[in-house]
Parts: sequence; structure tokens; C-alpha cells
Amino acid sequence: MRDFHLPGRSPVLATGGMCATSHPLAAQTAVDILKRGGNAMDAAIAGAVLLGICEPQMTGIGGDCFALYTRPGSDDIHAINGSGRAPAALNAADLRAAGHQTVPLFGAESVTIPTAMDAFCQLSEKEGKMGLDALLAPAIHYAETGVPVAPRVASDWAQSAKTLQDHGRSHYLINGEVPAVGALFVAPGQAEVLRRIAKQGRDAFYQGEIAEDMIACLSAAGGVHTAQDFADARATVSKPVAGPYKGIEVVEHPPNGQGAVALLMLNILSHFDIAAMDPFGAERLHIEAEATKLAYDARNRFVADPDHTTRLDHLLAPETARKLAALIDPSKAMASPAALSEAVHKDTIYITVVDGDGMAVSLIYSIFHGFGSGIASEKFGILMQNRGAGFTLLQGHPNELQGGKRPMHTIIPGMVKRDGRVIMPFGVMGGAYQCCGHARFASNIEDFGMDPQSAIDAPRAFSENGELRVERGYCDAVRQQLSDLGHRVVEPDTAIGGAQAILIRPDGVLEGASDPRKDGCALGF
Repeated sequence: MRDFHLPGRSPVLATGGMCATSHPLAAQTAVDILKRGGNAMDAAIAGAVLLGICEPQMTGIGGDCFALYTRPGSDDIHAINGSGRAPAALNAADLRAAGHQTVPLFGAESVTIPTAMDAFCQLSEKEGKMGLDALLAPAIHYAETGVPVAPRVASDWAQSAKTLQDHGRSHYLINGEVPAVGALFVAPGQAEVLRRIAKQGRDAFYQGEIAEDMIACLSAAGGVHTAQDFADARATVSKPVAGPYKGIEVVEHPPNGQGAVALLMLNILSHFDIAAMDPFGAERLHIEAEATKLAYDARNRFVADPDHTTRLDHLLAPETARKLAALIDPSKAMASPAALSEAVHKDTIYITVVDGDGMAVSLIYSIFHGFGSGIASEKFGILMQNRGAGFTLLQGHPNELQGGKRPMHTIIPGMVKRDGRVIMPFGVMGGAYQCCGHARFASNIEDFGMDPQSAIDAPRAFSENGELRVERGYCDAVRQQLSDLGHRVVEPDTAIGGAQAILIRPDGVLEGASDPRKDGCALGF
């Protein structure tokens, strides 16, 4: 129970259905779809596509997605991989020969084929009730009439606007300026794209004029993307991976996402008596930071395209976690494991929906960096993601760039089970932080008995690139103790990540939680 003397937000309670996401218009749209007879998948798709208009710096139809979901009356969890592949003609050897050490963040070389739209079309057809025309109508409406820019969105927009190139500037700046809070953002070109998809399906996006518009902007930037690359884009069915943490089971999307790394982190933490520690103290943060370093080093070595990931069983093995946990010194910070060259950053949206029939959807959708590659198509204004920057150019590495291959992804949807029953879809935004965020959220719930909203509100820290980034929610004494342990403590420029969750209580009541670090909310009926 929250302390009502202090600022905060209460969980949202409902029984008919619920959505939690990072923008109120998307949450409202999802609930409207539920009220009109759509199921959780319909609502998640409608809300997610709209988020590309509400938060264009975070996501859009030029990006990728992953989803976990259940069907009514079942606790079986299904997974779909809507991440795109590198163009067939691109390979690491050519980039190495051109003098590159890493994939250029904001060049056409970083643009993989956007595959979220194919995933949405597949999921709508196989799992939805209402059809794409109904699901895309809200996003079409707001793209044409405009969305007032929300405060966190405006802040992110200002930080990332320098990424925008050529047509990106004309489509995502207003009179050449970064929009202020409350300014109306319109995207008529995207409205037309969505209108065509609503009528003609996925081929309207991956073939013909829309695909040609995307290929033209990429070719102008030096890309080797072809019409065949777009025509071949397909989301694929995956099998979730899962692991126990005390009384719960955490379920994750498998590689090329980094969900297995969250499970490795939880396995490492299980070797420490986290529950006996101060939840907001230096001791817990130190152990978590050390576990993060070790788990992310494993990620950098092994996680890649599912066809190339090596030793997944080793990552998930209890013995692996036991050996790694033994490397942690409770009294001293270790040197950061050598990072590989994969670019890891922070820009993503997450949406979760549960309907009255018990169907649950956990969906995450992104263009990677703020405004992706910064490259946008001329006619329709489709921003191209830069997920290809997640590849390495190291020869022989499982995640080495290769034509037709998918890069390591940071985005991971999650679900929690207890006693075999799905009790909570959840997600944590924040690029590389997401594995650590999943582990911390699960620990907050299980070690400290926090409700989902309290678990999300709790302050965060993240060990990355030799720094321990500690939010202002921690006191100065904790920062000093961490410094004394050898951590290089810094205050991050922005709050770390964001999160959403819906707890499905045994009595059927839905309890929604939404991160105050974002503009969004949980809504139900």
C-alpha cells in the first residue's frame, strides 16, 4: 500500500479488460478496442501502431517488435519474432574493408528490414477478431489530425533531433524546430501508408510504392537494400524460454532478443540473500551491478540471430550461474568485462493488454536509437530503424553482420507465472537496461513483496560501460557507499527506462501499473 502523504500513483483496478502503456492516447485506444468487442491482441496492435505517432522518436512502422501472448483459457505462452534481417547484399567483410570498426549508427548500413508490420498483420489474422481496418483506424485518425506532444516525448525529441537527416527533418520537425510540449504533430504520409495496409494487407507495405519509397531513401544514403529484401520480410514463430526465481517463473522471448540474459541474472541473484538486504541500500545495488556485468558479458559473447546463437543451454544452466555468482566479491567492484562493439541504447515502447477472457499480450516495439537511423522516406515519412547497429564486425562472432541475418536485439517482452498460471505480462523499456530491469522488477516483487506499481516506482541503477548509473531516487549515503566499493557512480541524464505491468489476481481483478518515468498510464473498464 502506498503512502498517501507522498507523491505517487495508485494501481488501476478493473475486471473487463486493461491496457498499460507509455502514452494515454494509446492506452485509451486499446481499451476502446476492448469495449467494441476486440480481444487483447486487437487492442495491443491498435495501441502499438498509434504509439508510433504519439512517440515517433521511440518507435514506428519502420521498426521491429517481439511479442509474448496467451490465448483465452490457457496458460501456454506463445512468442513471435518480428525483428528484421540485414539486406542480403550486406556483410561485415565489406564494412571492414571500408575501414569501419563498428556498424555506422546513422548510416544505411545500420538499417535492417522493418518487420513489425508483418508481425502485426500475422497476429491480427491469426489471433485477432476485428481485422486490420478497424485496428489501424485510430492511428490513421491521429496521424491526420495530430497528437499534442507529451512532456517526456518532447524531452526525448529535443535530445534526439540531431539524428534526423534530410527528409527526416522535414517530416519530424515543425517549421524546422523541435516541437514544444503541446505542439501538434501530424504525419499525413503515415496515415496514407496505414490506410493502404488496412485495405490491402502486408503486401501494401512490403511491395509497390511504399517499399519503393523506403528503398529510394536507403539507396540515396548508400544502402544496398532491394525490393526482394522487403518482399521476403517475415515475422517468425518462436518458443519462449523460462526460468524460476524463488516462487515465480519468469518467461522471456528467446534470442535474438536478450531475454535469456535476464534469466541468467536472476539465476546469479538467487545465490544471494537479496530479501535480507535493504531494497534501496548499497549492498543490494552492488550485488545487482556485479551480476549485471557478468550476465552482459555472456550476452556479448553468445546472443545473436536464433540460427547463430551459441550455447543457449549454457546461458540458462544453473551451474553457469553458480560459477558466475562465485566471482562476485561483496566488498569490492570488479572491473567491467570487456565490451564488444555492439551499439546498445535506450529507445523503445512497450504495451501490455489483458482482456476479460484472460488473453494476455506483452508486446515491445522499437526503432532502436532516438529516431532510429535518422533516415526517413521522402514521400511517406517512414523512419528507418538502425537495429543493424546491434551487429558486430568481429570476424567469426555469432553476431557478426551477414546478409539475411538478424542482429542481437535489446527489446524483450516478459511474463510471470506462479504455480503454472500466468499472473502478469510485463515489460521494461530502456535498451540495454532491459535485462537488468526485468531482474530487478522480479526481485522487487518476489524478494520484497512489492505490488507491481511500487516495484515499477522504485529507484533504479544500471552498471554500463564502466559506470554505475544511479537515479536521484537513491540518497547520497548510498552513492558514497557504492563509490567506496569501487564503483564509478554517475547520475544519468534521464531516468532509467520505463515499465508497464498488469497483474491478473486470483479473483479475476486486473491490477495495472504504469511507470511515472513516462507519459503513460494504465486504463481499464
